[in-house]
Amino acid sequence: MRVSFVTVLLLSLVVSNVFAANNEVKPATEKTVQTVCAACHTADGNSVISLNPKLAGQHPEYLLKQLSNFKDGTRANPVMATMVANLTSDDMKNLAAYFASQKINLAKAKSNGAGSLGEKIYRGGIAATGVPACAACHGANGAGLPKQFPRLAAQHADYTLAQLRAFRLGERANAPMMMAIAAKMTDAEMQAVADYTQGLR
Repeated sequence: MRVSFVTVLLLSLVVSNVFAANNEVKPATEKTVQTVCAACHTADGNSVISLNPKLAGQHPEYLLKQLSNFKDGTRANPVMATMVANLTSDDMKNLAAYFASQKINLAKAKSNGAGSLGEKIYRGGIAATGVPACAACHGANGAGLPKQFPRLAAQHADYTLAQLRAFRLGERANAPMMMAIAAKMTDAEMQAVADYTQGLR
């Protein structure tokens, strides 16, 4: 059966329009991004403040879990608790999907490249203290495992270091496994891993 050129063109236009509609940012989400998120994380989720995490390209399931944890107090953070206080479940789902769809800006490690302490810990852990390899959960390239573990690649080293320290001190308690791991790490080891993951891609 022959299909005319016009029919193919019309079908292509329909498919394109549906795709565009499914990927269109809802006005309410765009407004929330601008009024609630952009000041700290920028509109595209690539924070320029190194203590504020990049949200771009993060798994939507992870982002939604963190927003929910901020809202219910499982993850203590006064600033974020205020930001999410008036967000609905749908708001948080839409924000998670929005930032997940943004392209993350890549970065470089300052000193922890190939053969560094950061790489050794990330890929092989620390046998002497029972610290597992970060790559086991976050992947060889730091992409993480959707629905389970976050992307670390290209994340600000300062933010990653701050979170590792918060886990160790119990100030961040919404990931028991990370609390147990961080408790076994020194500041120097944390710094090395954080720097190394900043350069992953």
